Amino acid sequence: MNLASLVAILFGLLFGGLALALSPAKAFLAVVGLAAAVTILRFPFWGLLLFALVATFMPYSTINLGIRSTVSEAILALTWGAVMWHSFLARLPDTPILSRRPTDQMLLWLMLFSVFPFIVGQVSIHAESSGVANWLRWLLNLSGVFLTAKLLVDQKRREALVMALLTGTLAMLVMSIAVFVRTRSGAGIAPILALLNYGNFDTLKFGLEAMSSRMGSPWMHPNAIGGIMALLLPLAFCFGMTERGWKRALGLGVACLGAAALLLASSRGAMVSLALVLIWMATRRVPYTGRLLMVGAVLTVALVMAYPPLQDRLATIFSSSNASTEVRVDEYRMFPQAVAAYPFGIGFKVDPPVPGTHLLGISNLWLNFIYKTGIVGMLLFVAVTVRWWREARPHAGPIRLTKDNALWLGSTGGILSALVSGLFDHYFSFAVVMVALFWLMVGINVLEARRLFPARLPQVKTVAYRKPLLDGTRS
Repeated sequence: MNLASLVAILFGLLFGGLALALSPAKAFLAVVGLAAAVTILRFPFWGLLLFALVATFMPYSTINLGIRSTVSEAILALTWGAVMWHSFLARLPDTPILSRRPTDQMLLWLMLFSVFPFIVGQVSIHAESSGVANWLRWLLNLSGVFLTAKLLVDQKRREALVMALLTGTLAMLVMSIAVFVRTRSGAGIAPILALLNYGNFDTLKFGLEAMSSRMGSPWMHPNAIGGIMALLLPLAFCFGMTERGWKRALGLGVACLGAAALLLASSRGAMVSLALVLIWMATRRVPYTGRLLMVGAVLTVALVMAYPPLQDRLATIFSSSNASTEVRVDEYRMFPQAVAAYPFGIGFKVDPPVPGTHLLGISNLWLNFIYKTGIVGMLLFVAVTVRWWREARPHAGPIRLTKDNALWLGSTGGILSALVSGLFDHYFSFAVVMVALFWLMVGINVLEARRLFPARLPQVKTVAYRKPLLDGTRS
């Protein structure tokens, strides 16, 4: 009996056992999941595509395989397992050495340093949650940069990954907007999230009901979907403007629906960050950005006039008396006390604030790094950002948008928007799945930048070797 026949028999017995032990629906899902796992192990790139699709459509859908995890992170971990297996079999192409990947190298230093605040948090923070699991999940989410270096070996694969990101985002936007228009409540999405097996559902439903005037989505919090739109809309716009046919419709569809979702979710940070990045692109003479700003302003006025609750929301959204603004002011006022209480960070057991204290969290990307990993951790994140900008920055002068540079320019705009939104929210620091998508975008961006600007790559130092003469001297 050959190996293929043995594997077929084993899988047949396994499927039969599942059909007997589980309900028909669960057995079907188990079979589909197992088939997907086997496919990913054989084709790791398909795992990355599936992650991009699932992470943008149902990011926090969970699965319980002994330990509870999001489906997105399970797919990402399985993809890494497949990459390691194929590397062992020498089936993957060699990647450039780390010294020629400055952003990756500095990110690795940040990951290595995180061992210190992790140990500090394990000792100093008393909580029931698992610091080990949270730390490993964060490292997994950061690893997208290294995964792209392994799997996105050419521009065709990068384009396929972008299409997977936009397809999942389009499905999420259509579902979220349709539910909100029908129910006129952010809590209207709750039954769908229950069907997708979201964890802590009672708490989630209570939060959605408390913010019912803002659009609900699989990202759970309106500010979270705002952050994701800030990350993906520039990419969707640049991709759509340089493609034809259904690809053009996909990109521009995500851009238009994403702009509408941004208003319905009323995320101030995302609105401001996208506006600033579009203004920067307009000053660099990127085609269509000036028109896009004007069209966006007209559509915003039209949507506000057609939806009265949005008028009320926008009337107070930038007011100093806004409850959310008052909370943020209190967070900044009490932040020095948090740094004094935990100078080396709180680690990974809990998210700020620490339970049992009078302290508050902080809605700022960089200050949240200080809260979790200390000042050194924040400085390392800044160093990663500087390394990325040195690799990916555009040349001086006007920027032409072409099919060849669309992925680079769109991802550059998205990363800049996410970083600017970090002045108002902290999601791209330690929020799982959102962090993974951010670093996946960084991975795409630096690969495109290295292709477009090869002169920026660090030169490999070579040592000249002189052949010894017979008397022992060198020639």
